[in-house]
Amino acid sequence: MGSDLIQVGRIAGAFGVRGEVRITSFTAEPAALLDYRDLKREDGSAGLTLLSGRPAKGGVVARAREIETREQAEAMRGLKLFIPRTALPEPDENEFYVTDLIGLPVEATDGAPLGTIKSVQDFGAGDLLEIVPPEGGATWYLPFTREAVPDVRLAEGKVVGVRPPEIE
Repeated sequence: MGSDLIQVGRIAGAFGVRGEVRITSFTAEPAALLDYRDLKREDGSAGLTLLSGRPAKGGVVARAREIETREQAEAMRGLKLFIPRTALPEPDENEFYVTDLIGLPVEATDGAPLGTIKSVQDFGAGDLLEIVPPEGGATWYLPFTREAVPDVRLAEGKVVGVRPPEIE
């Protein structure tokens, strides 16, 4: 289920003039990025090899084997960084990785199909599920909260009991 790679960060740009790079962390503990060390690109090829780093607001500032100059660091801005799923612990019962939600069908409280989860986004105010309607067309966003998304049934491969936002 899901991909063999899980996104853990994204290069935000250069830091200073000595080739350090700012990385936005998607891990619960930003400094955990430094523990993974070998970060991959989306296609599984080598991305960054972290040599050292320190926590910074929303992520880490790190030195990487592949980056020696500020220009090289800037050129990698936006690069998504992944680790193999096998590097992560198995989630506890009633826990899951948000990447496992992508592709799941979403049903309303009455069982009506509301669409499929296309992506999980965070624009700064918490996770949002991007939903593609069953008939296609414009996607819509659903806050990923217990109130809006009360029942994730990973074993059954669906999300149920969703109360869609009222559309005026």
